[in-house]
Amino acid sequence: MSQLTCRDVVDFLIDYLACELDPATRVEFDAHLASCDECVAFIRSYEQTIRLGKAAFERLDEPAEQRVPRALVDAILAARRRV
Repeated sequence: MSQLTCRDVVDFLIDYLACELDPATRVEFDAHLASCDECVAFIRSYEQTIRLGKAAFERLDEPAEQRVPRALVDAILAARRRV
């Protein structure tokens, strides 16, 4: 395989994060990251997005009233009835 491009990094990102790249591709991926600050920033941003997305759904089984002020819930429900 020739030297990886930034587009290749995006294409291989899921496999990279899951540690599923073949060894040769992993070496080239890591070499690209060693010289491309933009891809490193992109990967860090992607990982942060995944962490925040997971955190947003950690407490789905809790009743909303425990996390959202009752007045806000009532206002949302009243606005939906008006539509």
